[in-house]
Amino acid sequence: MYPTQALRVILEPNLSSARHTTVCIKPFRSFSGANIYVERAGELDLLVNEQAGLRERVYCFRADNTQHAAVFLQASPQQDISRRTVGFQYELLSNHSWKPDFHRVAEMEAVCRPCNNTELLMAICSSDFVVRGFIRAVSHELDQQVSQVEVGGARLYRQKNTAFQQDQGSGRWGGRIRTPLRCRVKLGEGDFLFTGTEHFGEAWLGCAPRYKDFVSVYRTARETRANPCEFPLD
Repeated sequence: MYPTQALRVILEPNLSSARHTTVCIKPFRSFSGANIYVERAGELDLLVNEQAGLRERVYCFRADNTQHAAVFLQASPQQDISRRTVGFQYELLSNHSWKPDFHRVAEMEAVCRPCNNTELLMAICSSDFVVRGFIRAVSHELDQQVSQVEVGGARLYRQKNTAFQQDQGSGRWGGRIRTPLRCRVKLGEGDFLFTGTEHFGEAWLGCAPRYKDFVSVYRTARETRANPCEFPLD
């Protein structure tokens, strides 16, 4: 609040044994009054520019130390005493594949292609969320290069945080899932099984087969004992 001078912030994992190579920072929408710099071998590199105006953007950088990372919040000169707030969320990751580089064609193709059977079976075991439902609507955010899929009538099998909320009347779950705009996700009819990762309170799409196709794959794998985990079929 009312930022002045500078503040060094150490970002550390929850577990002392964790090893992370990537740090991602998402400024609050109200971020104002300072810039964020990354400390690298005694030098400061600008990461978040207060004047850039990209409040919803996620900024990622490689960490020199796998145990912790240090950033500097440096207040910018102010001509008035109006209230300013500097705040952000951060995540320490072993990689940053969840937020692809929109300029790397090969990486985008890997993110957008359908999952094969092996990837699908692993997704239901290891994803941050697994929900079954239908696509209610699809919207596009051109400035963020992101599409947003609104999922309705869902049955929740698992979620890491609270990206999906339960309707008190119907008891069904619903929420929004984000995916790169370049994947060209479209509104489609039918029952889907959505899996993916959660970051900064948002769900990002991973594997999303039609439910009937998933059931066929899972039953075949279970018969040959090739399923990596158990999944409750209706």
